[in-house]
Amino acid sequence: MSAGVGVDLENLWIRFGDFVAVRDANVNIKGGDFFSFLGPSGCGKTTILRAVSGFLDPSEGNVLIGGNNMQGIGPNKRPTALIFQNLALFPLMKVWENITFSMEIQGASARERRKRADELLDMIALPGQGDKLPSELSGGQKQRVAIARALCAEPDVLLLDEPLSALDLKLRQHMRTELREIQQRVGITFIYITHDQGEALTMSDDIAVMRAGVIDQIGDGKTIYNDPSTAFAASFVGENNVFRGKVSKIIGNEALISTNRSGELHARISTANQGKLQVGDDAMMFIRPEALSLAPTGTQGDHYVTAQVNHEEFEGNTYNIFTEGDGGKEIKISIPNLGQSFDDHTGQPITLEYDVSNAVVVPAGELASE
Repeated sequence: MSAGVGVDLENLWIRFGDFVAVRDANVNIKGGDFFSFLGPSGCGKTTILRAVSGFLDPSEGNVLIGGNNMQGIGPNKRPTALIFQNLALFPLMKVWENITFSMEIQGASARERRKRADELLDMIALPGQGDKLPSELSGGQKQRVAIARALCAEPDVLLLDEPLSALDLKLRQHMRTELREIQQRVGITFIYITHDQGEALTMSDDIAVMRAGVIDQIGDGKTIYNDPSTAFAASFVGENNVFRGKVSKIIGNEALISTNRSGELHARISTANQGKLQVGDDAMMFIRPEALSLAPTGTQGDHYVTAQVNHEEFEGNTYNIFTEGDGGKEIKISIPNLGQSFDDHTGQPITLEYDVSNAVVVPAGELASE
């Protein structure tokens, strides 16, 4: 099986009439990587996947696979295989026949096909299941058969369009691990479409966060979680508390934000925006719920927030405190349950503390909808 073929999108625009589905996308996907496009429904993720697979022609720009421009090359001539949400297994064919369907079209003998099916069934951890019908398999097993069938065609790039969305939560979480392991075993490039940040963070080498046809940020999971470039990326990936305000002072790569309810707060400027934010700019500061802790009531300073508690929730491993927030949005604090006694603070004012390195400021922008 071929490995290590990269995919490049160069100034890719896709329009449907007046509607721009993808706007000037530039992406370099390294060969052998697990790369995810992450974003809400309708942001253009699947449109990009269809352009890579050849089912859709770019309005402008290029798709390169292995350095070769794919312009004018149809889907059946591209070194890609596509797995859809609905899997589309043939119900009356046995599992091994489903897996090796591409070989049957090419005229391979039943013996060759059976041998290849058994190799692939071992790879997807379903040995000896070749004679079953798809209806005799669980959802997760069908998923793996669909992957084996795609791999049988020996693609350089495997394209996966929300393939786990029909599975229940526990199985989805299990399949994430399986998919990543399969990808690492076969070593080919996986391009994965999802709206589920947990999937993207746990499986991907790199992630492109998309919003309304635009790629907001590309980076590995830790970078996108800890160092978001935009308000959208900060609010879409993981839970985040937002404080709105204006930049009142810049100190190197940090800033003071004059907020409308907690005075001046100190934060680091996200890497992508260092040198760009100016005093007087509208800004948003983000602090994750787990980065806030309780401080002695009344403590003041540029890394303390005072707020009134609305309600509390005990979740087993964490205590969650919800306080009045900014513009109708609550501030959430998550405190690990380490067996400590925990007083109910409902209706009381509390003071929260954070480490400046855990607060990140970006230019004011659109937030991901709840």
